[in-house]
Amino acid sequence: MKRILTILPILSLIVMGCKREPIADATISVNPAYVGEYVTFKSYSTNTDFVEWDMGDGFSYSDFVVDHYYVDPGFYDVQLRAFGTNGGVSVATYPMEVIGAELTVVVRLWTEEGQPPGYLLPDARVRLYPTLTDWEQETNLVVEGFTNSVGEVTFDGLSYQRYYIDVWEDFHDNYTLAGEDIGWIETEMLEGIYLWTFEAMVDYYPGGKKSASTERKVGTEKSATDGAKRSPEGLSTKTPVKRK
Repeated sequence: MKRILTILPILSLIVMGCKREPIADATISVNPAYVGEYVTFKSYSTNTDFVEWDMGDGFSYSDFVVDHYYVDPGFYDVQLRAFGTNGGVSVATYPMEVIGAELTVVVRLWTEEGQPPGYLLPDARVRLYPTLTDWEQETNLVVEGFTNSVGEVTFDGLSYQRYYIDVWEDFHDNYTLAGEDIGWIETEMLEGIYLWTFEAMVDYYPGGKKSASTERKVGTEKSATDGAKRSPEGLSTKTPVKRK
């Protein structure tokens, strides 16, 4: 019996010595990824009891498999911490690139009822705002551009969110349309995996510069103006992005 008691402490020391240090290891399903695109992060860490993820954008997780998307384009350092049973910690860092969304705004003049959309408007100022309040108050401008000879302007590097489009030219703007229905100025959530196009309709003012004195207030119900039934439905279109 005395000999058994002597052997047991030795066996215990051998088992403790066999505990290996954790090794952090993972795979990323898509890199680079687009804003709004879910990416799967899988931990293949060894000798690990639990893990912690720091996604680099303020979010963290403790699952071994994580599905996560990014709102803003840019470069992020994703950190995986693997914790072992013996108190050891292993850390691995994975650089992550996120590509912004692309939006082309096509500016057209609204026409009479029953007629196709009017001519494409060149040299119109197009501004994107992050919220409806910003659009109304002209604050926190995200980006500004001017339409080309065929009434188009393209913005890239955009975040995964909705934008509110302001269009103005000496004799045209979209303020009255916005007052009828928010759909005339509001985009969909711009997932980066698509190339987005938004048809921004504008009204013509014979006197010119009427927009300068027009209250920028968005309505919530559709209405008819000058006998024309105007609906913002179908203004947004999207085309899948082809990865290189």
